[in-house]
Amino acid sequence: MIRQVLHSKIHMARVTGAFPDYIGSITIDRDLLDACGMRVNDHVHVANCRTGERLETYIFEGERGSGKIELNGAAAHLFEVGDRVIIMHYAMMTDEEYARHEPKVLLMTPGNRVEKAMRYKPSV
Repeated sequence: MIRQVLHSKIHMARVTGAFPDYIGSITIDRDLLDACGMRVNDHVHVANCRTGERLETYIFEGERGSGKIELNGAAAHLFEVGDRVIIMHYAMMTDEEYARHEPKVLLMTPGNRVEKAMRYKPSV
C-alpha cells in the first residue's frame, strides 16, 4: 500500500509578502528549501496560524538568505505580511519507506531563520 505522509515542514515562518497580481504559488527562500528537502514545484499545503485558512499550492524559489515567504496570486488574499504560517510537504510512500522516513521539520524564528531543525520519528 502507498500512503501520503509528511515529508517535511516549515513551522511558524512569517509571511514577508503577499502579491495578488503575481503568478500564483508560494515563494520560499532557497536556503530553507535546502534545509528541509522541499523542491521548486513541489506541492505544499500552507496553513495561516492567524485565520486558520489552509491552501494548496506549489513552490517558487526565493533568493538565498532572503528569508522570503511570499504568497502569490489568489493565495495572497488569504494572508497578510507578518502572518505565521506552517508549510507542509507530503510524499507518497510504501509502509517500508515510511518505517525508515523521518520527516524534517524546521522551527523558525520571527525573522525566518532556522531556530532548530528536528526530525519526527516514524510510529510503526
